[in-house]
Amino acid sequence: SHIYFVICSITIITIKYQRPFNHFLPAAAAAFITHSSFSSSFVICNFFRCNSSSSSKSLHELERITGNASTLSHLKMSHSPKNRLKFVDIGANLLDPMYTGIYRGKVRHEADLDLVLQRAFGVDEENNEDIEDGGGVKGGTEAVLDKIVVTAGTLEESREALKLVRESPFADRMYCTVGVHPTRCGSFLEHGIEEHLKDLMEVIEDGLSDGKVVAIGELGLDYARTQFCDIQTQKEGFLAQLSLAEKTGLPLFLHNRETGNDLLDLLKTHRHRFTRGVVHSFDDTIELAKEFMDLDLYIGINGCSLKTVENLAVVKQLPLKKLMIETDCPWCDIRASHAGFSHIKTSFDTKQEKKFERGFCVKGRYEPCHIIQVAEVIAGTRGSSTSLRDIADACLRNSYDFYRF
Repeated sequence: SHIYFVICSITIITIKYQRPFNHFLPAAAAAFITHSSFSSSFVICNFFRCNSSSSSKSLHELERITGNASTLSHLKMSHSPKNRLKFVDIGANLLDPMYTGIYRGKVRHEADLDLVLQRAFGVDEENNEDIEDGGGVKGGTEAVLDKIVVTAGTLEESREALKLVRESPFADRMYCTVGVHPTRCGSFLEHGIEEHLKDLMEVIEDGLSDGKVVAIGELGLDYARTQFCDIQTQKEGFLAQLSLAEKTGLPLFLHNRETGNDLLDLLKTHRHRFTRGVVHSFDDTIELAKEFMDLDLYIGINGCSLKTVENLAVVKQLPLKKLMIETDCPWCDIRASHAGFSHIKTSFDTKQEKKFERGFCVKGRYEPCHIIQVAEVIAGTRGSSTSLRDIADACLRNSYDFYRF
C-alpha cells in the first residue's frame, strides 16, 4: 500500500505541476528509503514539486521530518541543476593575496575573489543565477562546487578565514579551519604555548557557535622548509594543537611534507586524542598512504599529488572510501609538464595577471572551479574501471562524512 500511494502521489503532482515524472524520482527514493508513513510520503512528494533552486532547502526540511539525515544527505548532495557533478573543495587558500590582485608584492589587477566564488558555485556575475552554459568552461564535464573549506595557517589567518566565510555572499556554502601551519609554529614560542592555544580556542569556539569552523589545521610537519621553523618547534606546535582537537572533537586537516614516518609515528602515538583526519596534498608512497589509512585517516589529493608517473601510480591504488580532493588554490595547478595533464578534459578561459579581464581565470592561479581537473586526472588513472562520476560522488560523500555537513 505504501508503494502504491507514493506512485499515485507522484502521478497526481506530476499532472498538477506539469513536470516530467523523473523530476520526482528522488522523492520516491526518499520515501522508500526512510520507510515513511502515509502522510510523510505525501510530504516528501510535495517538497519536490518545486524547481531545482529550492530543492536543497526542501531536503533540509525532509531531514527534520524523517529524522534520517545520513541517508537523505546523499540525495541532497547528488541533486544539482542539469545533473552537474558536485564537489567539496576540502582545502582552499582563499586568503592568499593573489585573490586581491597582488602577485609577488605587486598589484596587478583589482580584487576578484567575488568572481572566483561565482565561477566556483556556478553563478552568473550579473544576475546571480545558475550558469546554464558552463561560464567560460571549455570541453569536459560541467561541474559545480557544493561547498568550500577555507584553510588557515596562523592565528590571524584563522580569524580572517572565519570572517570571510561569514561575510561572503555564499556564506551558506563556505567553512574554514583554525590552526597553525608547521612552518609558522614559531608563533608558539613568541606568544607562549598556553596563551597561543587559548587565543586559537577562542576563534574555534566563536566559529563553532554557527558551525563555520569545521577542522583544526592546517597542522602537521614540513621538513622541506625548515628554514622557516625548525623540526623540534614544529613537533611541539603540532602536539600542542592536538589539545584543540581533544576539546572540540573537530577533525585534523594535516600537512605532511618529506617527514619520512615522523608524522605517522606521532599520529599513532596520539591516535586517541583526535576523532578523524585527512592528510592533504598527499604526494608520498602507497605504503605510507596505507599506514595513514590504517589509522582511519583520509587521503587528500590535489594537483601537487599528480605531478609524476609515480604519483599517478599511488593515486590509482587509493580506495574511493578514503579519498577526498582539493585544489589547495591558488597553488598546485596541474601543468602541461605534469604526468597527469594528459587526463584533463576541462579547461577554462585564462589571461595573464597583467592582462586581467573579468570573466577570465588568471593563468597559473588555481581556483576552486579547477577541482574538476583533479577529479579528471584521478579518473583517468583508473581507466574504464572507475568513471568520473564515481570519483565525484565518492569524494563528495566522504567530504560530507568528514566535515559533518
